[in-house]
Amino acid sequence: MAGIIDLIGNTPMAELQKLNINPAVRVFAKLEGNNPGGSVKDRASLNMIRSAIERGDVVPGTKLVEATSGNTGIALAMIASLYNLEIELVMPANSTRERKVTMEAFGAKVTLLESIEDCRDYAEEKGVSKGYFLLNQFANPDNYLAHYKTTGPEIWRDTEGEITHFVSSMGTTGTIMGCSRFFKEKNNDIQIIGCQPTEGSSIPGIRRWPEEYLPKIFDPLRVDRVMDIAQEEATLMSRRMAKEEGLFAGMSSGGACAAALKLASELDKGTIVFIACDRGDRYLSSDLFG
Repeated sequence: MAGIIDLIGNTPMAELQKLNINPAVRVFAKLEGNNPGGSVKDRASLNMIRSAIERGDVVPGTKLVEATSGNTGIALAMIASLYNLEIELVMPANSTRERKVTMEAFGAKVTLLESIEDCRDYAEEKGVSKGYFLLNQFANPDNYLAHYKTTGPEIWRDTEGEITHFVSSMGTTGTIMGCSRFFKEKNNDIQIIGCQPTEGSSIPGIRRWPEEYLPKIFDPLRVDRVMDIAQEEATLMSRRMAKEEGLFAGMSSGGACAAALKLASELDKGTIVFIACDRGDRYLSSDLFG
């Protein structure tokens, strides 16, 4: 019988049936909300903690700390509890209540600050000066290596190597960095498309990072195209995904879907896969579906 950790990854893909109006292009959603912790972040969180333990960086009694906008925190809280490790998670005060309560349910300490930049500064300072181990998803190679080892190979397997375009919203950029490495090794013609919010837009989980906070694992040469998605566009698409495709996910997934459909309208043929990174029930206390 498999334990919870063994159920991370191998998520299914679903082909869009109604939203895609170009019959010459197939558009698939990789359903990362099917992970036990409810998001794509289960993969990176497991790889960051497990690899740190294997290297001896984390031992029994080590306390973990990390800044998060939500999904990574939930995944880290779940996995830390399975390894009997204490963890403090620092996230913006405007995060949905579901996120905070879920982390606490797994036994994590949750600290709320004004912005994600404040959270990153707090966690980095504590990781250096207070004896905590900072997981640092923004600079940790084990973040993108999780996707190099699992997400990319799964998509390659399930499309039987026919994928032509990969679309992912960009937060820490771990998903797109790891998948880009894998796909380019298989077929350098596969196009890698990243999504970021338009100037002034707020889309939970992804950012248009200021230069000084740009994730250190991000390599712009591994992204062929960046598409800007407006907050209203991501919101509308999240609602349409639920009503028309039965695909219940958050705004960053809506943004990735919007980008994938724009791309589909430009192509003569192709196979597009986008990351539906979590589940919509994580946003019920917000006005996303209200």
